[in-house]
Amino acid sequence: MIKRSFNIWLLALTLFSLLVAPVQASRIKDIASVEGIRDNQLIGYGLVVGLPGTGEQTPFTDQTFRTMLGNFGINIPAGERPKINNVAAVAVHANIPAFAKPGQKIDVTVSSVGSADSLTGGTLMQTFLKGANGEVYAVAQGNLIVGGLGAQGNDGSRIVINTPTVGRIPNGAIVEREIRSSFGSGDYFTFNLHQSDFTTAKRVADTINGLVGSDSAQALDATSIRVRAPRSLDQRVSYMSTLENLEVEQAQSSAKIIVNARTGTVVVGQNVELRSAAVAHGNMQVTIAENVQVDQPNPFAEGETAITPQSIIDVQEDDARMFVFEPGTTLNDLVRAVNQIGAAPGDMIAVLEALKQAGAISGELIVI
Repeated sequence: MIKRSFNIWLLALTLFSLLVAPVQASRIKDIASVEGIRDNQLIGYGLVVGLPGTGEQTPFTDQTFRTMLGNFGINIPAGERPKINNVAAVAVHANIPAFAKPGQKIDVTVSSVGSADSLTGGTLMQTFLKGANGEVYAVAQGNLIVGGLGAQGNDGSRIVINTPTVGRIPNGAIVEREIRSSFGSGDYFTFNLHQSDFTTAKRVADTINGLVGSDSAQALDATSIRVRAPRSLDQRVSYMSTLENLEVEQAQSSAKIIVNARTGTVVVGQNVELRSAAVAHGNMQVTIAENVQVDQPNPFAEGETAITPQSIIDVQEDDARMFVFEPGTTLNDLVRAVNQIGAAPGDMIAVLEALKQAGAISGELIVI
């Protein structure tokens, strides 16, 4: 009876959330993640076989190859080195999602760690994938899909398209062990915002409290919002489904100007404003040409030839324009003015840096 009442109450909350959702808002599931529910990285080391002569013959590849054969009862004499140009040593890595169960499959990426020319046409032998704690959580094996291409001529010429030494195996690993999460334990779960902001954190808590009841959610800081959760797992799943679909209007970010000096990219945030300032932009070109004038004396005169150097200096200056920005000038005014003076991306960066140094920008200038 209690479970049925809770489900009816949960359905009512869901319908109410759809009615009160603010316009131009984002779902909680799009702006935050649940603490303890995340992917985990797995990595392994193995061999790719069946390559058409594009493999390698390095000491660690030989050692790995001998170990693999030894596991099947085949021993190679210590002084003999096998020719294994169709074998390559590789690193295998994958991400195992939260709640992945034994028997499910995940994608893996295979990358050459030696001098192999290409992994095209190769097959990954059984490779154990381990987590950060050293435990095996998946086993990978299968045929590689390589998007790159490499070709080499007898004269040493070579062409490479994309990266032929990296491949993928869709569903190439089988999960062997589940990674436990903290979702089903404790009296609370915590939402962590992707972009930390005190205003957004408060709005998320207020939205949940407005739907469920006061003191159900509490903003701990600019990132985390702790929410009281039911103890029953099925009720907790339904409760999370309702909350993660609630819509919250995100707070506007702080005023920032992002400058990439390497590419000349400038991104100006919405809330950037200018204080009173004047900007002038112009280019000056100076050209110096050296001419030599030769003066010859009359045929019957007893004079000497004279050489007189002449320097021609030409100064050309483009029309410089000065713009005065009044207090409260918006982003549109700034962009329009800079475009009018014909500033290149490099000039735009210089103008922004100068305005920041002059204290005329109400925002943070970040150079990446």
